[in-house]
Amino acid sequence: MIGKLKGVVDTLEEDHVILDVHGVGYLVHCSGRTLSALPRAGEAASLFIETHVREDQIRLFGFTSVAERDWFRLLQGVQGIGTKTALAVLSTLSASELTQAIALGDKATVARAPGVGPRVATRIITELKDKMPGFSAAEPLAAQLGVVASVKGGAAADAVSALVNLGYAIPQANAAVASALRTGGEEAPAETLIRLGLKELAK
Repeated sequence: MIGKLKGVVDTLEEDHVILDVHGVGYLVHCSGRTLSALPRAGEAASLFIETHVREDQIRLFGFTSVAERDWFRLLQGVQGIGTKTALAVLSTLSASELTQAIALGDKATVARAPGVGPRVATRIITELKDKMPGFSAAEPLAAQLGVVASVKGGAAADAVSALVNLGYAIPQANAAVASALRTGGEEAPAETLIRLGLKELAK
């Protein structure tokens, strides 16, 4: 079983990369986000690998981080999601952005991925909210949002959306709402979270 490949980028295509490892070219399927993060042909790169073995084929899927690979695995555990849709989600959202969206119950953000409508987005949030993988210090925003993981209802998501509509960046809005939840409590309505969030942003 291949867990990681380190080599030289040979060819970059729309949905895969050919990675030359000591003269052997491995065709690795990747999300658009991962492909855009890879260096140019001829330069060194490494990818964490998920290997899928079927009766008629072996397919390799590559990721720039363990967190992205873990999400790829989890997403396929949701009814109706295969490798294509899982990669579409990871092409649209980074691992930390997906963590945020699920923690906040933000269906609209999850549904931005091609092939993921409101119904599938709801399934993703419902089935994965208690299975989110742990992230290292490299994912500070995800850790920052740990406090909102158990929030019931959409008050936090509504508050984040309101702050974004006021011109604040998503990371700023999420951090402010996370702080507001600590101050106002998990049952605080969206109006309170918005007010406390604006107060936090004004510091």
